[in-house]
Amino acid sequence: MATELLRRKENWNITYDHALGETASWFYVQIRDNAKIYGRRCAETGKVLVPPRAFSDQTLKPTTDWVEVGPGGTITGFTIVYEPFQNLPDPPYAFGYVQLDGADTSIGGFFTGVDLSDGEAAAQQLRIGRRVMTRFSEERTGDVLDFRFEPE
Repeated sequence: MATELLRRKENWNITYDHALGETASWFYVQIRDNAKIYGRRCAETGKVLVPPRAFSDQTLKPTTDWVEVGPGGTITGFTIVYEPFQNLPDPPYAFGYVQLDGADTSIGGFFTGVDLSDGEAAAQQLRIGRRVMTRFSEERTGDVLDFRFEPE
């Protein structure tokens, strides 16, 4: 017997206002004030975690020193968005993950400098393994929107 598959429309509009803590606050201040991205080193594995975490997600031990990473990096995943979503940029736009030079994990961000009108051509420009450079906004507020990635 087949089960009837139902649909339900839901609207979620959630606003968060929360303390970032010492590690994330320091990270965003460096973006805002110095246009630099940093990670934190896991004392046990030596891996540099970006975005930084106070504790390693593998060892559960506190991370140690700050390590500057980038500005170059490699695309590890991406998507091109052609449909509008509330509180996001007007489409089309590209978002994805980049492993910055010196980091062992990837950080999310928007991609610019790519013509998104032809999805297949844009996907070739944003292919996994492609080199990118981090570009910082002239005016920064201490947010992930203060930087973007552009293909080299």
